[in-house]
Amino acid sequence: MFSVGFMHQARSLELPCLCWLFKLEQWDSDEPISREDLLKGVAGAHGILCLLSDKIDKEVLDAAGSNLKVISTLSVGVDHLAVDEIKKRGIRLGYTPDVLTDATAELAVALLLTTSRRLPEGIQEAKNGGWISWKPLWMCGYQLLNSTVGIIGLGRIGQAIARRLKPFGVQKFLYTGRRPRAKEAAEFQAVFVPLEQLAAQSDFVVVSCALTPETQELCNKNFFQKMKKTAVFVNVSRGDVVNQEDLYQALTNGQITAAGLDVTSPEPLPTNHPLFSLKNCVILPHMGSATYGTRNTMSVLAVNNLLAGLKGEPMPSEFKL
Repeated sequence: MFSVGFMHQARSLELPCLCWLFKLEQWDSDEPISREDLLKGVAGAHGILCLLSDKIDKEVLDAAGSNLKVISTLSVGVDHLAVDEIKKRGIRLGYTPDVLTDATAELAVALLLTTSRRLPEGIQEAKNGGWISWKPLWMCGYQLLNSTVGIIGLGRIGQAIARRLKPFGVQKFLYTGRRPRAKEAAEFQAVFVPLEQLAAQSDFVVVSCALTPETQELCNKNFFQKMKKTAVFVNVSRGDVVNQEDLYQALTNGQITAAGLDVTSPEPLPTNHPLFSLKNCVILPHMGSATYGTRNTMSVLAVNNLLAGLKGEPMPSEFKL
């Protein structure tokens, strides 16, 4: 897999049939490409293959120049891309939806269980000698049986999360978003409610919406104040959907019981961030799609999107601008 690819196209004049040759410039490291190298590398490129960690903004697009025809991102999210600028320049955009849905949903459930049942705390107590004897209320958490789960964003990932949680005996699903999704919600008998009602009635809140201007810091002080004191909050969407200072205050003041985050703002989250000091907050390094199968499938799809775009063919997964 490459971190950033700069694809330059040229037609072969040596073969009688119409074929394509591509020159690839690869950033040969798992570490993010530096801004300087990125700006230098895209110059004259016809295509760019990028990661979620690569900010493709106006400056990068200007550096690439008028040859740039296609951008393919190894992600389902596009908040690292200057979408309006890309559209204005007539550049095609490929992304990788659907293929990471199941892996992300699995991780959301794992994070919810890890947080609600206080597994990191239990592991530490077993390691540091805090486990002395069995006690009736020691290390008690909250279970999914007979609970109400609120899902912010009942898209592909939100539905996959609900599908996995249903067998745990969840009593009721609530959801919110831009509009009701009656057909998708029918499988779980999920009820469309305003955000405030979802916060007030849910025992578990899972955020799986896209980051948009409307969802920026959607989960803030007002939201957390409306949640149950026994509620657990999980975010697998984007860090900027949550006001992290407000979340920290909610966790320290006992407004909510616990939180689990697979995404933060910024990423990586500085190790001295206050959220890391809390026992009731579990933070993961954006691992939602981190399975071998999923990442391999994403990589193949991203490359196929790029190649199709360079050849002027339909992309397997084109982001509609």
